[in-house]
Amino acid sequence: MKVNGYAAIEPRAKLTPYSYELGAIGAEQVDIKVSYCGLCHSDISMIKNDWGMTTYPFVPGHEIIGEVVATGDAVKNVKVGDKVGLGWMSSSCMSCEQCMSGHHHLCAKGEGTIVGRNGGFADYVRGHWSWAIPLPKDIDLSKAGPLLCGGITVFNPIILAGVKPTDTVGVIGIGGLGHMAIKFLKHWGCEVIAFSSNPNKKKEILKMGASQVINSTAPEELESITGKLNFILNTTNVSLDWNSYLTALAPKGKFHTVGAVLEPMAIPAFSLMLGEKTVGGSPIGSPALTKTMLDFCARHNIYPEVEEFPMAKVNEAIEHLENGKARFRIVLKNQ
Repeated sequence: MKVNGYAAIEPRAKLTPYSYELGAIGAEQVDIKVSYCGLCHSDISMIKNDWGMTTYPFVPGHEIIGEVVATGDAVKNVKVGDKVGLGWMSSSCMSCEQCMSGHHHLCAKGEGTIVGRNGGFADYVRGHWSWAIPLPKDIDLSKAGPLLCGGITVFNPIILAGVKPTDTVGVIGIGGLGHMAIKFLKHWGCEVIAFSSNPNKKKEILKMGASQVINSTAPEELESITGKLNFILNTTNVSLDWNSYLTALAPKGKFHTVGAVLEPMAIPAFSLMLGEKTVGGSPIGSPALTKTMLDFCARHNIYPEVEEFPMAKVNEAIEHLENGKARFRIVLKNQ
């Protein structure tokens, strides 16, 4: 099969049209005709080779919505014609302890959709059937792409931390990840407090479901919620005054990060010990949990706020995101 996509030829390069061939389909693989693909900050990091694992030419795109057009002989659960989503991971070994325990996203042999292979900024993409997640019947395909990466990234911690509907929770950073976290937690039943350094977002944040917006640059506002939060989710990738947030946790509270903070996090021991608090982190989630999340979104009409660009204007979309203008996720549409 010939595939037409957009690739970076070298680090930090603009994407240019790029064609390539997919070899014979594997027994457990599916080919997906891409309808929509979200643009994620991780795509930009990979274009730049910030994480040192990009191979060029590089076709980004790992928030894929499309239709199955071909299947291998041993594929289960999906068939030609099914609408599916493919996220950050496209394969796992299906036999290790993590896979057999239902934690496929922690598989040591797992393969990323855009790590060593071509992603969804193209008309077709290939992956293992287990990661081609069947979509709920009535889901809005044009908005569902970012749920496959950003959405599951902030949904998984809610499950891991055992967040209860009666909890008061905090979300740090109200961007592409944080705004989805607010919507999930609001519909979970929680009182949600948002931490933002941008006062211009306050009305939007309250509309999303937050009951209060704390200016994260104002120490007195942070002090006003000392000891009140059962759970805090950090979606930022920069170093913060971590102790201020640990102090905001109630006893036995949990601080969880999904933001890829590159510097070591300075966590004071006594802030954890005296309140029996914990600090954790996570990547995406399993295929089963991703399906559960999509069902939850369809049931409660939860979608990211998206801006749509045609796939042919991918470089404009990347510039829009890098300039901090995206509100709040970008989706590319194949014509």
